Amino acid sequence: MKTLTHLLCLAALLSTGALAQTAPPTPRPIAPGEPPVTLTATRNEPTPLEFTTDKLARLKVPAGFTLKVMATGLGNARMLHVMPDGGIYLSRRAQGDVWYLKDTNRDGLISATERRQVAQNLKLAHGLDVKDGRLYVVGEKTIWVMDIARDGGLSVPRVFADGFPDAGQHPARSLKWGPDGFLYASFGSTNNDAPTPNPEEATLLRISPDGKTREVFARGLRHTIGFGWHPVSGVLYGADQGSDWHGDNIPPEEINVIERGKNYGWPFCYGDKQPDPYVNVGNIPGKITKAEYCAGTQGSVLNYTAHAAAIAMNYYTGTQFPAEYRNDAFIAYRGSWNRTEPSGYEIARVVFDAQNRPQTIEPFVTGFVFQDGDVWKQFGRVAGVATYTDGSLLFTDDQSGVIYRVMYTGGN
Repeated sequence: MKTLTHLLCLAALLSTGALAQTAPPTPRPIAPGEPPVTLTATRNEPTPLEFTTDKLARLKVPAGFTLKVMATGLGNARMLHVMPDGGIYLSRRAQGDVWYLKDTNRDGLISATERRQVAQNLKLAHGLDVKDGRLYVVGEKTIWVMDIARDGGLSVPRVFADGFPDAGQHPARSLKWGPDGFLYASFGSTNNDAPTPNPEEATLLRISPDGKTREVFARGLRHTIGFGWHPVSGVLYGADQGSDWHGDNIPPEEINVIERGKNYGWPFCYGDKQPDPYVNVGNIPGKITKAEYCAGTQGSVLNYTAHAAAIAMNYYTGTQFPAEYRNDAFIAYRGSWNRTEPSGYEIARVVFDAQNRPQTIEPFVTGFVFQDGDVWKQFGRVAGVATYTDGSLLFTDDQSGVIYRVMYTGGN
């Protein structure tokens, strides 16, 4: 009986195996083909020049505005956070530290005696924000938190959250506390135009108030290093950098409305859901056409000159500038290196209409890049931008370690 049972089981197994062998395999989707495209790309890095005061004459601002230098000799001056009393926290990514600056004698300058290092050994320290008397700083893979003392000093840094993606091509991270009480941080792609396995790359992350949990808030964002909530509408906007080596004019730099759970298309799409012809279609999830993939993504609300490289975006919340500037955004466009005629190297203004919707992007501070004969030259790579306590606008140049200040003095 036992032998008969074994024989029956064996027969059943053989029968099942035979059926499995004759069942047709599930067909594997094949990526749809695309016509060939030819790319013409140019590497053009304008020759860097040291800052000297005579170069200020090259800088242009709108009528009624004046521009002055507030501080020099600051090294790799990146992001700014202005405190209500006029104190300024400044990150220096290359040095991995944070400085505290304050114009205590109110002469419009920050002298050597009005600045001090308040944190160090923060690898690739970049984005800054303040909440409940604490300064938060994001580096390559870590967010630190420090208690703020009355004199602007900081406590020993503590790890708030850790284990973020490797930096790769985009080591500059940014963060801001959202109106919902969660911390938002952007983590760019590690490469130029190919998807990677880590789901936290090329995203905006939403981090719990205790730093213990996080989610991918939005994805398909190559490098949205500048973002923030509009002061009136509360809409979250972000400035995204497009891929390099795709020609002079694509992909454009984008302004996006960033919403939870949405995909913004990188690396397969740019602008208003436009398929990028220079990205390999075989990498698209689901093996669908590029047009089909892009149709399911979020398009931009505004575009700007390709490769200008937005690195910071903040809203103007002061009252010194004319009323039409209030609650507009200012973007630091760091500048191109792979465009025949350089783009960026400027501070630009995002103009919002009466309904608080972005309408146009227009230059605000220009002149850092210029052509000298057949050679392009530049004397400033702009980085951080922020409203100062008196209503003027501050921005940094991390190449020469300068903080500039733009004031409205009247005129037509």
